[in-house]
Amino acid sequence: MRIEDILTADRAQINVPASSKKKLLQYLAQFIGQRLPGSSEDDIYERLLTRERLGSTGIGEGIAIPHCRLQQCDQALGVLLRLEAPIDYDAVDQQPVDLVFALLVPEEATEEHLQVLALLARNFGTQEFRSALRNAPNAQQLFQRALNAE
Repeated sequence: MRIEDILTADRAQINVPASSKKKLLQYLAQFIGQRLPGSSEDDIYERLLTRERLGSTGIGEGIAIPHCRLQQCDQALGVLLRLEAPIDYDAVDQQPVDLVFALLVPEEATEEHLQVLALLARNFGTQEFRSALRNAPNAQQLFQRALNAE
């Protein structure tokens, strides 16, 4: 599993306005709902929120990896966002979040889900990767840098 298997250029964005975790999850639900046929923005939002209630997906160093399972997903789908300004996300290190990689997987894809989360955690665990994403001048470069980090 590689980032390019789940992320496309049109799903990488910079300067995303989100003033809170709730607003971010709503933005993601709308963004994904518009691109995933047969899905419901409300359902996506509720699933992301339900996962957050189990424990924050803010993994530290300004990174959040909100994720959930979704029936309408036939393969893993990723969205990479760099926020306009860092937000409080209840991250494990209590630091605000400015980089977000949302992940949706099919309901039955347990092993795939874990593999993708491990890959993302490995990549985001390096200062070089985080800096490359934070310094990307535009969405296309954000996407390219995400692919090149593996």
